[in-house]
Amino acid sequence: MSENPGFLLTIMAFLLVLGPLVFVHEMGHYLVGRWFGVKAESFSIGFGREIAGWTDKRGTRWKLGMLPLGGYVQFAGDMDPSSRADPDWVSLPAEERNRTFQSKSLLQRALIVFAGPAINFLFAILILAGFAFAYGKSVTPPVVAGVLPGSAAAEAGLLPGDRIVSIDGERIEWFDEVGRRIAHRPDERITIRTERNGSERDVSFRIGVDVQKDRFGNEYRIGRLGIMSAEPVVRPVSLLESPVVAVERTGDIVRLMVATLGQVITGRRSVSELGGPLKIAQVSGEQFAAGLDDFIFFIALISINLGFINLLPIPMLDGGHLLFYAIEGIRRKPVNPKVMEWAFRSGLAAVLALMVFVTVNDLASFGLLG
Repeated sequence: MSENPGFLLTIMAFLLVLGPLVFVHEMGHYLVGRWFGVKAESFSIGFGREIAGWTDKRGTRWKLGMLPLGGYVQFAGDMDPSSRADPDWVSLPAEERNRTFQSKSLLQRALIVFAGPAINFLFAILILAGFAFAYGKSVTPPVVAGVLPGSAAAEAGLLPGDRIVSIDGERIEWFDEVGRRIAHRPDERITIRTERNGSERDVSFRIGVDVQKDRFGNEYRIGRLGIMSAEPVVRPVSLLESPVVAVERTGDIVRLMVATLGQVITGRRSVSELGGPLKIAQVSGEQFAAGLDDFIFFIALISINLGFINLLPIPMLDGGHLLFYAIEGIRRKPVNPKVMEWAFRSGLAAVLALMVFVTVNDLASFGLLG
C-alpha cells in the first residue's frame, strides 16, 4: 500500500522548496544589479495580485504575489517584469537615467541577467558540498564482482573481474558512475569497453529495464546492467575538497538533464514524462516525508533545474536575454525593438503553452484525466 504525505504537508513542502529557490534566484539579479547602481522598482516572489509587501528606503517594493510559481525583479527602465525596455527611459533626468537597467554596458546587463541562474547553481553546490563533507565520496573501483543471471550484462558476456573502462566513449573512474550513465537510458543500445586479463574489448548491447515502484506508488523505468560491485569504498572528503566534489556532482546532474532533454526532443523519451508544478509539489511532499536528507538533496536538484532551465535560449527566460545580448555584441548594436517584442511575445506564448501541457501531464499522472 502506497504512503501519502497528505495535502497540507505537500503544499507546505512545495512552498519550502520553491519559495527559497525563487528568492535566491531573484536575489542574484537584485544584488548584481544593485552592485552596478541599477534601481530595483520591485522584488516579487510570486505573480499576480500583491497579497503582502513593504517598500524599503531605496524605493524597492518587496512583495508576495498570489501565484507562487516564480518571481521577478523589475528594474528601473523596465516596461514590465520581463525586462522589456521602456522607450521613455532615455527622456528621464540624467541621474534617474543612469540608474536604469538600459543605461548599463552590455557586459553589466549580461552579468545582472546571468546572476540569477548562477546563484542557483552556487546554492546547489553549497548543499552538495555539505553532503560530500558529511558522507564522503564513493571511490569503489568499476570492477564487476558479480553478474545477475539473465541480465543485460550476462547476455553481453560480462564476467566477474571485468573492469569497465568507458561507456559510449566516456571514461569511467568509479563504480557508481556506471549507474549514473545508464539509469536514464532503459532499453537503449550502448557500447561498453571492458578490460579483462590486461586486454580491452568493446561490447554493444541493450540496457536492461527495471520497473521500480517507490513507497508512494510512483513507477519508474530504470536502466540496469545487472552487475554488482565489490564492497563499497567511501573515503572522507575534507572541507576544502568538498566544493570540488560538489561541482563534479553538479556537472553530472547537468549532463543528465541535457541527455534527458535530448531524449525528449528526439522522441526516445515520451513527452508524457515531463512534469510541472503539480508534479514538483507531489515529489516535494514525498521527499519531505522521506526525511531531511532526501528533502535537502531534492532542493539542490530543483535549484540546478531552475538554473539550467533559465539558461535555455528562450525569450522571456534569462537565457533568451543573454542570447539577444550575444547578438548585440556581435552586431555592435541592439536588436531591433520590434523583433524583441515579437520574440518576447512568442516566448511568453511558448512558456504558457508548456505550462499548460505539463499541467495536463501532471493531472493525467494523478489519474484525474481520462
